[in-house]
Amino acid sequence: MKTLDLLLESSKQLISEVKKLNDEEINEKPAPDKWSIAQVCHHLYLSEDLFTKSIVNGLNGKEYESVSHKPIHLASDRSQKFESPEIAKPSEDPLNVEIILKFLSQSRENLLNVLRTINDRSILSKRAANHPAFGELSLEQWIELLYLHEQRHIEQIKDIKLSKSY
Repeated sequence: MKTLDLLLESSKQLISEVKKLNDEEINEKPAPDKWSIAQVCHHLYLSEDLFTKSIVNGLNGKEYESVSHKPIHLASDRSQKFESPEIAKPSEDPLNVEIILKFLSQSRENLLNVLRTINDRSILSKRAANHPAFGELSLEQWIELLYLHEQRHIEQIKDIKLSKSY
């Protein structure tokens, strides 16, 4: 499956996990030091916006012969903890389901609009942008990492729902 198709499928999966919940359920934390489903979704929205900006910066940056592949598959391993950068940390304020769904849809559409402007996909392996955890990543890996990151958090949402019997 192509990366764009994976992103579309992942977006549908995320929305499916969230849309049937009520405002109280999405804002309830599984533990005082853990994120609520609303916070996980807000983090995904903030992250996707940052990913999109990084991809745009990379597209406008210099071209490389090649960019070394980084072990981004580590993002799938939920036993590996990553500290979210301040800029991608979610709000402590409660959010409603409608706003969350709007945010998620908007950030995905913004990303897809950028990706649709790329005529020659091979450029994605020759352009790069710096990632806070992995360093210099090809734009191709940025897109793949976005998918892995979203899947990681979809699993987190499923775990929260299971722990709360939603």
